[in-house]
Amino acid sequence: MTAGYDPSNPVASGSSDAHDRPRHAAANGDDSERLGPLPPRMTSTGSFAPVTGSVPTQAVPAQPVPAQPVSGQQPAMPAQPTSSWPVSAPVTPPPPHSVPPVPVATRRSPLGAVALVLAILLLIVVGVQAAFIVNLEQRADKADAAAKNAQAGDASRLKSLEDRADKLEQKTGGSLDAAEVSATVRPSVFRVSTKYATGTGFALGKAPSGGGTDLVTNYHVVADAYERGEKDVSLERTDQRYPGKIVEVHPDKDLAVLHTDEEFPRLAAAAGPPKVGEPVLVIGSPLGLEDTVTTGVVSAFRTLSGESLMQFDAAINPGNSGGPVFNAKKEVVGVATLKAQQAEGIGLAIPISVVCDTIPTVC
Repeated sequence: MTAGYDPSNPVASGSSDAHDRPRHAAANGDDSERLGPLPPRMTSTGSFAPVTGSVPTQAVPAQPVPAQPVSGQQPAMPAQPTSSWPVSAPVTPPPPHSVPPVPVATRRSPLGAVALVLAILLLIVVGVQAAFIVNLEQRADKADAAAKNAQAGDASRLKSLEDRADKLEQKTGGSLDAAEVSATVRPSVFRVSTKYATGTGFALGKAPSGGGTDLVTNYHVVADAYERGEKDVSLERTDQRYPGKIVEVHPDKDLAVLHTDEEFPRLAAAAGPPKVGEPVLVIGSPLGLEDTVTTGVVSAFRTLSGESLMQFDAAINPGNSGGPVFNAKKEVVGVATLKAQQAEGIGLAIPISVVCDTIPTVC
C-alpha cells in the first residue's frame, strides 16, 4: 500500500522525480519532498494503534495514490511522519455518562409480621392457660385437703356418737324396736315338727362344710323321734315345708342340731350376755302358731340343777321351745327352753354362751 496523497505536496503525488531524489532529503526537513502520513496500522487484536501527536478535531481522509514502480529499483518505502500532519485516527467514543443507581424501595412481605404477632399471641395464650391450670391444681389440692379434714372430722364425730350411744345402751339396757328386729330375724326362724312334738328352731352361725344350713333347737323337741331312730324332721314357715335331719344331740344341755340342704339366712350370736333389765324379743311357735313375737326384759340369771339359765318375762308357751331370744342389736342371747307352771311371766332360756361352748360348729 502506498503512502497517502498530500494535496499540498504535488511532488509526492507520484512524479518520477520523487524516485530519483535521495531519501535523506525528507529527513533534512524538506517539505517539498516529504511524503504524506502513513495510514494507521491494525494491531493483532483487530484495533488501530493510536497516533501520536496532535489530532485535529476533524480528520481529513487521505486520498490513496498508487505508487509507480521503476524498473530495476525497489519501491520506495514511505517515510514515517515526523511532524504533526493531519492524519486519520479512530475517534474514541466518550465514556458513557455515569448515572448513579436509583435506589429501589424493597417491599417487605406482611407474612413475617403476621407470623410474629401470632407467635406472640400463642405464647400469651399458653402462659395464661398454664397459669390457669396451676391455679386449678392448687384449688383442687386445697379442696382435697379440706375434704379429707372434713371426712376425718365426721368420722371422729360419728365414733364419738357411737360410743355415747353404746354407753347409753349399757346404762339403760338399750331401746328395742320390736318391729324392726322381728322383720329382720323372722326369715331365719322355723317351726320344727316330728310325729311326736312341735317346737321351734333357727339358723345360726357358720355355714356347714357340705353346704346347706344348720339349725339349733331343744333336744326335748326331737327326743321322741331320735330315741326311736327316726331322724327326719320338717321345717315349716309361711306355709312352706323343708325336709331336715337330726345330725347332733346334747341331751345334758337340752340342745340338738338339725341340717337341711336348703340355704337360709343365718343369725349372729351375741358376744356377751345381756344385762338384767335389758329388753329382749322372743320368736316361736306357741301351740303351733309360727312367727309369734313377744317382748320383755331380762329378769335374772339362775342356776337350776347345775345349769346356768337366763330368766325373762316375755310370754312363752308350749311350742316356743328351741326358739331364739334376741337383744336390741338383733343378736341371739339365748334359746327359750321352758316356763314355770301355774305362773305367768317366768320363762327360762339357755344362754348363747352355753350353746357356743356345746356346739362350736354353729357359732
